[in-house]
Amino acid sequence: MSARRRIAVVTGSRADYGLLRGILTRLKAADDVALSVIACGMHLVPRFGETWRAIEADGFPIAAKINFALDDDRAETIARGTGLGVTGFAEVLPKLAPDILVVLGDRYEVLAAAVAATLLNIPIAHIHGGEITAGAFDDAIRHAITKMACLHFVAAEPYRQRVIQMGEPPDLVFNVGAPGLDLADTAPPPNRAELFAMLGIAGPERFLLVTLHPTTARPQADAANIAALFGALAEVQDRSFIFTGVNADPGYRAIDHAVRAFVATHGDRAHLFTSLGSERYWAALRLADAVVGNSSSGILEAPAVGVPTINIGDRQKGRLRAASVIDCPADSTTILASLTRIFEGQFQPDPGIVPPYGRGGASDAIAGTLRTIDIKRAFPKHFHDLAATPELPGMIG
Repeated sequence: MSARRRIAVVTGSRADYGLLRGILTRLKAADDVALSVIACGMHLVPRFGETWRAIEADGFPIAAKINFALDDDRAETIARGTGLGVTGFAEVLPKLAPDILVVLGDRYEVLAAAVAATLLNIPIAHIHGGEITAGAFDDAIRHAITKMACLHFVAAEPYRQRVIQMGEPPDLVFNVGAPGLDLADTAPPPNRAELFAMLGIAGPERFLLVTLHPTTARPQADAANIAALFGALAEVQDRSFIFTGVNADPGYRAIDHAVRAFVATHGDRAHLFTSLGSERYWAALRLADAVVGNSSSGILEAPAVGVPTINIGDRQKGRLRAASVIDCPADSTTILASLTRIFEGQFQPDPGIVPPYGRGGASDAIAGTLRTIDIKRAFPKHFHDLAATPELPGMIG
């Protein structure tokens, strides 16, 4: 019997873990894979719920934990923590000696893992490359990881073309859709009363699912987003509000304080959860009247279950949109008008339209490729040149 392929998967937050969970389940069940899970970043911080415990509760032993020392929300702390992360991965990865390191997305925790793996000559598989989020510094991180990775699993064909444009070989860039959607059908389907009982909350059973994160590329936009969102929500009298916690990005404390202040003054129908976990989040997502804020979940996951999204500001600018997404500027009047359209049934997504990121199946495709692909075909990397374009007048030869 041939040696099992050693695959290490990095997760730095509740958000990426939810997207990776289907892949982890399939890799763990495979007889030809030795799976290692590395938890880092937000997972280890008590303020964000120590969500590494949920990983182990789901049956995935954690092979290593890497602390980024995220003690506050200053940019200096994030930058210093990323450096600590590189050091931590440099110590852990040689011990695990993975044949492939799997990373997802565009956060600084993942950047630290990719830098260390690159310098240690460990092949990297990157999920969700090729996307654009002009309102966050994640763009630069995502594209940098693309250039360090040798296998690419993208969520839509335009993203595949963008990764190829960046010099990656087309036969190593796989359009598989969004893996987070694979959890949509596994979540328990309670009704609203059952969901509220599950969450231990009260209030009107019709509700909004709200998440607001910092706009890291334009920090000055956060104050306007906060004022606009809560100005609009304050005018909604007949709905409950379920808030999920903010990411550990620079400037998160202002958003966290605003959420907590709103919940404190609307305690009978406003509720904050640091982390709902995958099953409870999907249950809430399916039953919400709308997803409100600037989370990628409103762009990727909500359209797949037919729930409209009110996307505020520029954080998700550049991502493919379903017709169920309403983009709003940081203006409370516009946000409230969009909510009213949804409440009155004037805005109803067409369930027959396939969302840009598909309806599931990505986890099977990713896990299958990770198990069977000839790594020597992908690593060491080589640059794929596009077809030459004719010289234009005035070009210097």
